Amino acid sequence: MATSSTNRVYQLVIFGASGFTGQFVVEEVARNSAEGPKGTLKWALAGRNRQKLQEVLDQAAENLGKPELKSEVDIIIADVGEPDSLASMSKQASIVLNCVGPYRFFGEPVVKACVENGAHCIDISGEPQFLEGMQLNYNSQAAKNGVYVIGSCGFDSIPADMGVVYTKDQFKGTLTAIESFLSVNTGPEGGSIHDGTWQSAIYGFADQDKLRSLRKKLGHKPLPVVGAKLKRRGAVFYSDEVKQYAVPFIGSDPSVVKRTQRYLCEELEESPVQYSAFAAVGGVCSVIKLMFAGMLFWLFVKTSFGRNLLIKYPEWFSFGYFTKDGPTRKQMEGCSFSMTFFGQGYSQGQDPQQGKPNLKICTQVKGPEAGYVATPIVMVQAAITLLNESKSLPKEGGVYTPGAAFCKTSLIERLNKHGVVFSVISKPEA
Repeated sequence: MATSSTNRVYQLVIFGASGFTGQFVVEEVARNSAEGPKGTLKWALAGRNRQKLQEVLDQAAENLGKPELKSEVDIIIADVGEPDSLASMSKQASIVLNCVGPYRFFGEPVVKACVENGAHCIDISGEPQFLEGMQLNYNSQAAKNGVYVIGSCGFDSIPADMGVVYTKDQFKGTLTAIESFLSVNTGPEGGSIHDGTWQSAIYGFADQDKLRSLRKKLGHKPLPVVGAKLKRRGAVFYSDEVKQYAVPFIGSDPSVVKRTQRYLCEELEESPVQYSAFAAVGGVCSVIKLMFAGMLFWLFVKTSFGRNLLIKYPEWFSFGYFTKDGPTRKQMEGCSFSMTFFGQGYSQGQDPQQGKPNLKICTQVKGPEAGYVATPIVMVQAAITLLNESKSLPKEGGVYTPGAAFCKTSLIERLNKHGVVFSVISKPEA
């Protein structure tokens, strides 16, 4: 493993700490500072506005009953529009936790500063265009400088990516295909998502042509299909697996998992796993509501005028699911998620290229509210793993997915201890 960012002032710097997600990352780091190397963690907050950063720190101190945070945690002023400030921040950090999105607009300057100044970078982006663009533009330089840039280390896409890695590890034979189904549960107070995620989705769908062009530049050969080819599902279908209607999951999970499988195949010579991701949506009424919202979204996202309306009125177009204020803490307490993985493959000794799969497995990842409770947990545990388990990371720096970076580490065990739990529902059986 590279050792580019040793002997820095701070082991972690949270950039964008005063943002909606950033404030919860601050609290999660404060809860787990004893898990740093040698039982301590030196960390700081970074962003544009000192007053807002101080307010976040004061709030964290009050919420956690840790008044010492006010004196022990420093504040760094840095702005994505000021490269010198990002360079200064990066020179002080072993790892930058980047919470500033949408990443397609604000992410690259942070990656550039980290790569050039020897700081590892972890983000929580769910934007394939940004994630794959960073791989195209910075992988070689990051490898040369010994820097690890690890994207999608939030709910997008650690549960899915590490869930596939976990399922493969539990399968005794050759696992060839997995379908995952996401279920989100809300409590009596309901739930919502901050509109920053909504904006990322709007720009992502609007720029699909650019993503296709980017993938041509990456020039990857198709991954080999091992075993029976995974069957395509419809746009809406009833799932016998989860006993609900389901739709394809439109987040970053499929692209992130595919990049991990490419790394495992090409670099570690492991058999790649086919993967499809779906979201359970409930009964017929939920399907009708979703289809109506989806048609409105597709109609408006195609023009700049329509996109401006979508951004201006997120609650109206999403039936209240996305809001400018985001969920309350009370709402977050009542929410949870589960992601269930249904895998199939071939028993030991059977040729995957001959006949149908003869073994199945079911695993699950369960956790608290996805966006602002689980995301800080998995992001911070990814950073702590990076700090503590350097010998288990890929030998060279570069731009990695979570599964590629952490497949040989204890990240899953760490997450199990913090409430994001990986388990086997049914062991491989014919």
